[in-house]
Amino acid sequence: MLKTRIIPHTLHFKRPAGTSRGVYHDHKIWYVIVTDISDSERWGMGECAPLFDLSCDYDENYEDRLSYFCQKLEQDGKLDIEALRPYPSVLFGLETAMRQLEQGSFRLWDTPFARGEKGIPINGLIWMGDYDYMLEQIESKLNQGFRCVKLKIGAINFEQELDLLRYIRKHYGADKITLRVDANGAFSPNDALEKLKRLAELNLHSIEQPIRAGQWDDMSGLTEITPLPIALDEELIGVNHPEEKKRLLETIKPQYIILKPTLHGGIIGATEWIELARSMDIGWWITSALESNIGLNAIAQWCSTYNNPLPQGLGTGGLYTNNIEMPLFIQDDCLWIVNSEYFPVNSSFLNL
Repeated sequence: MLKTRIIPHTLHFKRPAGTSRGVYHDHKIWYVIVTDISDSERWGMGECAPLFDLSCDYDENYEDRLSYFCQKLEQDGKLDIEALRPYPSVLFGLETAMRQLEQGSFRLWDTPFARGEKGIPINGLIWMGDYDYMLEQIESKLNQGFRCVKLKIGAINFEQELDLLRYIRKHYGADKITLRVDANGAFSPNDALEKLKRLAELNLHSIEQPIRAGQWDDMSGLTEITPLPIALDEELIGVNHPEEKKRLLETIKPQYIILKPTLHGGIIGATEWIELARSMDIGWWITSALESNIGLNAIAQWCSTYNNPLPQGLGTGGLYTNNIEMPLFIQDDCLWIVNSEYFPVNSSFLNL
């Protein structure tokens, strides 16, 4: 039999994190501890970290809903995946807690990354801000050794954002630095193509979500003629059933999709997206969604099972002043973990 415990926790950003939708100062999350009643030394920890303005499953009843599914898990002894499909952040937290319970360790998957033998290439993330702040971040990431940099755009003047990108290209050609941009839906359907043309002149890898989600016809028209590969992110949120996922990809035909288990169906749902993308010759990569190190550890280890050569978006662990300590670290442009065999489940986590 299983027993669950919910631990609310608020993460505080070291510096406000800006997107085109607004600025994050803190992030409320919930840890879930699942314990085997017959053996209290066997337990697992998962993280439910919805984003209040983005997740399809976040509302004022979130904690009550989480409590309901925890009680259901205690009664059934297993997860009701179909019932959890509409609640991806809850599903992610519970399925990773169960994975750790079953594995008896923070090594959730046995891969070279989880054994501390190999790093995962990641992009350096540049948060929105004024010109000087974004330039400061760019120089810092390049000095750290990142070979792929992603800029969030859409908050300041578009010409200034182009200037930042030109600055990078002036010093680093496309053979040295890969550039990605994320518009978070900031462009309008009327001006998106012209902006994509100007961005494409700078030899960018891709742009995430140029127009806001839900405009399938407009997005399909863009992906058909775009001079710059388009990656879908927000567009996938709330599309939780396999048939609907297939219909979206067949309709829009994006060049890439970007998968965040917290937003896109947990590990199970994100795996479905990958299988569909592969069957349609659509590229993909995996990104965390402002989770603490507990969630990041689970996402990174799952990500490492695929050996995707593209840089992933997994470098969020250093954003908070009060993150949970885990043996994750960034060296040059890769995320690494200390051999997780030597980081077993430690009961001190239960005293959060």
